[in-house]
Amino acid sequence: MRIENRRVVITGGSSGIGLALAKALGAAGARVAITGRRAALLDDAVTDLAKDGIVAHAIVADVSTETGRATTLNDAVAALGGVDILVNNAGGVRAGRLEDTTEAEIRVTLDVDLLAPILLTQTALPLLRQSGEAMVINVASGIALIGMPFYATYAAVKAGLARFGEALRRELHDEGVHVMTVYPGATDTPMMQTSKAGPDLGFVREPASAVADAIVDGIRKGSFEVIRGGEARAKMIALNRDDPAALDSRFGGIKSQLAEAVRDHTAL
Repeated sequence: MRIENRRVVITGGSSGIGLALAKALGAAGARVAITGRRAALLDDAVTDLAKDGIVAHAIVADVSTETGRATTLNDAVAALGGVDILVNNAGGVRAGRLEDTTEAEIRVTLDVDLLAPILLTQTALPLLRQSGEAMVINVASGIALIGMPFYATYAAVKAGLARFGEALRRELHDEGVHVMTVYPGATDTPMMQTSKAGPDLGFVREPASAVADAIVDGIRKGSFEVIRGGEARAKMIALNRDDPAALDSRFGGIKSQLAEAVRDHTAL
């Protein structure tokens, strides 16, 4: 897909991967609208983008609510004239032992990470069909491919988002709307600030700009998926498929350290 003059909506676009993607797509000639719940952060993001000569439209909306989803699409149409690419990037995380996680935290994670992108995509489909050449991009997680201990709920919702995208891609085959799923690894974003897991535990963080550049490349190629983590991640995915007990043992060897490192990891 060409990117020039494409009308793009990025949820959770005020920071992290969303903001980096807004920069990358804006630099490639796309017209961008970014959404978020906090007006001040969106204003800062728009100012940051303007420094690179990118004009972005800010939409203050909570996409986990029906009103927020309607606001997102109505404002995007008003600002851009339509939607060609929808990026479901907004998300939250709560790590730690499942029995230490509250029901409220589990429900928020489900609402933001899974229900919101499904319902926003459903509502956006008529607009996307009008494009003639549209794309839905779902930002999942590497944890959707390899279930990590202490991320049970997060793994569930991100794996659900990934299978939603796969099924929808096939449902929309040859109908002018393509669906791509992105599987970032550990990324240096505000969402990771409360995690103490580092390279010694396998969390080697890459810059959000690297993930954004890979997504842009995937858009151009019409890829089905973008998986970050290189050869090391590919080997882990293969091991998880062929000998999951070996990966169980590997995680078992670092379980106590990992539990301590991620017990306060939350961004909801």
